Amino acid sequence: MSRRVQIVGGGLAGLSAAAALASIGWQVDLHEAKPFLGGRATSYPLHPSEPDSERIDNCQHVLLRCCDNLLDFYRRCGVEGKIDFYSTLYFVRPGGAVDRLERGPWPKPLHLAGSFLRFGFLDWADKWSLISTLQALERERKRADLDTVSMGDWLLGRRVTERSYERFWRPILVSALNEEPDRSSAKAAFQVFADGLMGTRTSYEMGVAAVPLAELYDAAGDGRLGNNLRVHTRSRIERIDPASGEADFYIAAVPFERAAGLLPELDLQLGEFEHSPITGVHLWFDRPVTELPHAALLDRTMQWMFRRGESYVQCVVSASRDLLPLSQAEIVERACSDLREFFPQAAKARLVRSHVIKEVRATYSVKPGLEASRPGAVTKIPNVFLAGDWTDTGWPATMEGAVRSGYKAAEAAARAASQQTEFLLA
Repeated sequence: MSRRVQIVGGGLAGLSAAAALASIGWQVDLHEAKPFLGGRATSYPLHPSEPDSERIDNCQHVLLRCCDNLLDFYRRCGVEGKIDFYSTLYFVRPGGAVDRLERGPWPKPLHLAGSFLRFGFLDWADKWSLISTLQALERERKRADLDTVSMGDWLLGRRVTERSYERFWRPILVSALNEEPDRSSAKAAFQVFADGLMGTRTSYEMGVAAVPLAELYDAAGDGRLGNNLRVHTRSRIERIDPASGEADFYIAAVPFERAAGLLPELDLQLGEFEHSPITGVHLWFDRPVTELPHAALLDRTMQWMFRRGESYVQCVVSASRDLLPLSQAEIVERACSDLREFFPQAAKARLVRSHVIKEVRATYSVKPGLEASRPGAVTKIPNVFLAGDWTDTGWPATMEGAVRSGYKAAEAAARAASQQTEFLLA
């Protein structure tokens, strides 16, 4: 007999749970309140009233080659070919000097050592500090108390140089965790390096969707994931009633701020959770401003630049609390000012249009001590399960974490139906 599952939430957590359970023949109904899928990793029409409006991402999202479960989800959807991977990552200094992070001929964990030694934005004392700190990170990665320590404090204890902190540690950690090192659990930060930079020779490679993010999820609604998966957009579920008989099982795949109201019977204790914002700045110029596909921008407000078209770039600022009080015009002016410092062509370019997106609730804050408060997929209600990047996934707030949560919830639901099925890859 085919099992019926109702999934609330059409972000990556809900979509991955839906894809997994549909693949074993379950009847899946997925409900999403918005008119499009993807949750916080999506795109939408820039001008909704225009039928042919350009679709833009709410904010540039990237993945690393080590994101096994996210890549598995993309394969299920048949869109893995729509992800462009880069084995060279660019770092640009004010003035335009470019440095590259790319693997050399040595085996891991030395595969990036050549790049570290060639970094022009660090002097030799900084490079020695960087390499010795990475070695300490590798030695201490199994420490049981890492979640109780902030990464800022851990780096302070290693006496990292100020320049290596500002130009290497902070840019990478803020981008990966959407949180400042002083506010980030060392456990979460260690994972960025253990699984990303140091995991395998290719795990650091950065993937960027070659299409608007929402196009990656079209398979959920067009039958490619099976006719037993039905997607209901503009379908807001205010509360799950496990005894209603609408389904055999229920998965709540919503952000933490919605979970308690959706399932008050669970008495979820989520008071320790906080949000961390991301700001995306979309800029269209009258000419190209750079030939680089992307760049980490050092020492300025804008943290990353992604070239999304001939003369269209997107800048990203993670953990962007300082930008929230600013107007869109002020943020655009700051972005343009930064770009002019990094790219000579930008000084000659005229801004044609712009768009700023402040994701105030972009992710949960990976603050120290929070790990113990992250609930698992299984709840005290036998036919109700939780998913979301904020649950106990073993990963911080990332797209990989969201998919891991969806697969874990799907596995738990299958076990409750006496089906021993594994979806999680690692």
